[in-house]
Amino acid sequence: MKKLRVEDAIGETLCHDMTAILANGFKGVKFHRGHVITESDIPELLDMGKTQIFVWEPDADEVHEDDAARALVDVLYGDNIAVKGPSEGKFSLSSTVDGLFCINTKALAEINSVEDYTVACRHNFTRVLADDMLAGARIVPLVTKRKNVDTAVEIARANAPVLSVAPFRAMKTGIIITGSEIYNGRIQDRFEPILREKLAAFDAPIVGVKVCDDDMTMILDAIAAHRAAGAQLILLTGGMSVDPDDLTPGAIRATGAEIIMRGVPMQPGNMLTIARLSDTTLIGVPGASMHSPFTSFDVFLPRIFADVPITKADIASMGDGGLII
Repeated sequence: MKKLRVEDAIGETLCHDMTAILANGFKGVKFHRGHVITESDIPELLDMGKTQIFVWEPDADEVHEDDAARALVDVLYGDNIAVKGPSEGKFSLSSTVDGLFCINTKALAEINSVEDYTVACRHNFTRVLADDMLAGARIVPLVTKRKNVDTAVEIARANAPVLSVAPFRAMKTGIIITGSEIYNGRIQDRFEPILREKLAAFDAPIVGVKVCDDDMTMILDAIAAHRAAGAQLILLTGGMSVDPDDLTPGAIRATGAEIIMRGVPMQPGNMLTIARLSDTTLIGVPGASMHSPFTSFDVFLPRIFADVPITKADIASMGDGGLII
């Protein structure tokens, strides 16, 4: 684009919207992008304080902010995302479902390293509701070089989708409360209502609640009974610390389940255990979840319901920000 005196711009094409605030109360776009300037426009432009304006250069190899952002956005997102825009050069992306917002963070960083481009998002693995805004995408100047557009689009295509939302599944869930003090009626269990409240946020049907003594066979039988009832998720409380008589992690292992994690670098909730037994996920809920409103359990539970894989690299990275205060 090039800058001209308004008096010299007759017959030229505006390369961006021009906003005016007038004495009669008007506030908005007075001249739209693509408008061809006429002699009668000159007084109005001068009244708007525009003595110089930007117009298109046909051979400048430049892409307007709307077109540059649209080219990237068209290949940036996957399932369950809606797009609005452009508005002042920005496209807004929002979720169409309740679910987990997922980002290819490496690809996002590469895109944001391309000159002029910016894509600002919520944190990766954020739980979102339908209509929640997820991201905004734009270029910073009014125009950018075609090579920048091509580079950003190529990165997004090669890593598609960079942004997506995984919907939550209505997983049938069983609860196992472990502890001789609860089983024998010496104290009242406080875990069940807490777990019910957390599960209600995912509309998870509860197939049953079983209270077990500190007995390996009883715990294993309870796991088997919940699985027979169709449980896709089983939450086990009690016996999650390092005491010799804490049986829950051992019971999970004794089922033959694959242990995904036994402990996580997060506090509160160091003792979280997650395992996979065929089509059932077993979670040893950390004791901290009984008195702390947000723990490692709350970080990983949405990923379970969204069926997003958990890797050892994910777990190791949780130390950065893992102190939940």
